[in-house]
This record gives sequence, structure tokens and C-alpha cells, in this order.
Amino acid sequence: MSIFTKTLPLNTGAEIPVLGFGTWQIKADIAARCVSDALEVGYRHIDTAAAYGNEKGVGEGIRASGLARSDVFVTTKVFAEYKTAELAKRCIESSLANLDLGYVDLLLIHAAKPWEELHDPKAKSYFEENLEVWRVMEGYVKSGDVKAIGVSNFKIPDLKNIIDHAEIQPAANQISVFIGKNEAEMRKFCGERGIIVEAYSPNITGHLKDIGAAVKMAEKYGVSVPQLGIKYDLQIGTVPLPKTTHKEFMIENSSLDFVISDEDMAVLDKVIF
Repeated sequence: MSIFTKTLPLNTGAEIPVLGFGTWQIKADIAARCVSDALEVGYRHIDTAAAYGNEKGVGEGIRASGLARSDVFVTTKVFAEYKTAELAKRCIESSLANLDLGYVDLLLIHAAKPWEELHDPKAKSYFEENLEVWRVMEGYVKSGDVKAIGVSNFKIPDLKNIIDHAEIQPAANQISVFIGKNEAEMRKFCGERGIIVEAYSPNITGHLKDIGAAVKMAEKYGVSVPQLGIKYDLQIGTVPLPKTTHKEFMIENSSLDFVISDEDMAVLDKVIF
């Protein structure tokens, strides 16, 4: 079975392809070409965000592919800084218009706090603000403009806040997961609640090659370091979202016909980056 036909069930009953194509840092003027290339290679899961500034290009690339809308799973995200109902609605309307695809498969709150406060232990929780945004997102599910909703860069307390007060439960939490940072506690928490964990930057934006154990293991399996990182994320049950602007690497990143042994997974699990 091709990696592109494999899916995991969302708690909505829909299926999410297990391998996505990330578009973070892909400039607006080449986004359409990159997405078109990814779809031609076989990807059927495209991840973008309002903050990336490339939604128009992403939508253009999907429309130009000739694929049925139902054959492509599309994710976008509400600005991390937008923590009111009014701003959330403005952002979602803009994303729907920019993508111009009829609907969004998965809509996420991009982060639990504005970016400049995300790692500040003294920053406020934004619990009430995130619930306000969430309720707006629930409205878009009810209208059919959005099929599923979730979060990104949320820690367990942030996620519990949504779970405990939501009418519609989160379908996914998109976080950074890679060899050296496997987020075991979050994966366990989400797994027990039927929440998919999506893994962005499985190659640590090019820095996975700085981890000696990963380089050694990639050599053992005769694969590239990025291939090893993506396969690792798949084998721990997450949905990796590798990004590249080069078609040859899109192909390489999806050529994952190997299995990391349990013994080698145990070695990689112990790596700390």
C-alpha cells in the first residue's frame, strides 16, 4: 500500500492522510508550484496557515491539479495572536476566501498564546480567549465551511481547557515532534482521547543531521536522515508534515518502504536534542 493512501481516523469520522506536505516558509510566489508538484508526486494532505501568507498559492496549486476537492485534505490555522471572536471570524473568512476551495478539512488555533508569549512562564493562560476562538470555530463546523477543528502548539493544560468546555472535541494537536523530542506524554494524553498528533518539522528544519544517532541509524538503513526522521514520526503514530520546495525531495520524503526495528526505535526514543 502506498504511503499516500494510508490514513488515520479523526474523531469526526473523517480520515486524515498519514503523511502531509508542509508549506511553512514556502513563499507566496512559489506556493502554487510547490503544492502542484507535491500533488503530482502523490501527496493528498496539504498544511498551511494564515500566518504563512501563502494560502492563495496553496489554493491555486490544489485547484490546478485537477483532483477532486474530496481527494485533498487541507489544513489551515487561525493566527496565534487572534484571541477574540471578531478577529477569529475575520481570519477564517479570509482563509476560506484565499484558499477558494469551498471548505477546509481541518482548522487549527495556531498556538495557545501569541508567539511572543508562548514560551514565557509568566504569560497569562489565554484559557478564556482560546475558548472564545474555539466557539467561533465550532460555528464554522456547523455551517459546513470547516469539517474538523483542532489546535497547534498547545500544552496539556491548554488542551484540557478546550476538552473540558468544548461542544466539539479537538480532532488534532499539531506540535513539533522529532527524534530527540518525541513528546511521549502529549502523545499518550491525546491517544487516550482520540486526538491525532501531527508532527511538524520532523527534520528539525534541517538540523536532524546534527544528531549523531540519527545519522548513524540512517546509514544503517540506507536512507537519508530526513527519511529516517519522517519514518520515526510515522512509527510512533503521529502524522508528519515534511516541507521542501524541491520535487526530488518530495519524492524522497515519501519513499518510506522500510521499517525501523523495535530495538532501533528504542535507541532513537532515548535521544535528547
